[in-house]
Amino acid sequence: MLVWQQDQLQTLERVESAATLLAKLAKIARGLGFEYCSLGLRLPLPVSHPRVVAISNYPQVWQQRYRDKQYFTADPTVRHALTSVLPLVWSPAVFRESLELWEEARSYGISQGWARPSRDGRGVMSLLTVARSAEALTDAELTQKSHALEWLSQVGHIGMSEIMVPKCLPEASVELTPREISALRWSAEGKTSEEIGEILNLADRTVNFHLSNAMQKLGASNKTAAAVRASVLGLLN
Repeated sequence: MLVWQQDQLQTLERVESAATLLAKLAKIARGLGFEYCSLGLRLPLPVSHPRVVAISNYPQVWQQRYRDKQYFTADPTVRHALTSVLPLVWSPAVFRESLELWEEARSYGISQGWARPSRDGRGVMSLLTVARSAEALTDAELTQKSHALEWLSQVGHIGMSEIMVPKCLPEASVELTPREISALRWSAEGKTSEEIGEILNLADRTVNFHLSNAMQKLGASNKTAAAVRASVLGLLN
């Protein structure tokens, strides 16, 4: 397994675009017995409507159909990814509440699949899916390939994050000072600047100075928004 991973890492070196990453992930997926590979990346901001970026080698007509029908709102693998990091094997039971999606995907030759969510400390989430048109996934095959597939999901997450986060989530590179973090933590707890000053033994204007700096760094219009952004980015941990 270690030799296999090292060989695949060489394949994934110097990936500079999402298209190149997809081509390399798909090549590895084919080596594992899957025709199709998709990777979706969900960024934590904006909080009200997180940005999603996806790459896939599914048939173009199916990709367009999926978007037009807004199947992502009914896709059980997407719902699973929002609450778990465990792998999920496609089955009729998984899609029992999304039969239209399940049946239409199968009509395009996409009938067997495996999906694995990933998350990191910045609140970035991804979902790697590998799929094929025939041959059901057996327990024996999953046992044999599970480590490789889980490794692939992690590498895919890292690769996609390195490509997309700097472009789409500049706040992820923000560095807050210890005082800014402390002030935001207490602000997130609902404390006023005066109360934070008493807790940290600072003057009100000093607290406001740190909060203002944090707001500017995070591109937030007020301290509440700054605290929320810092929290979802893992900056207050």
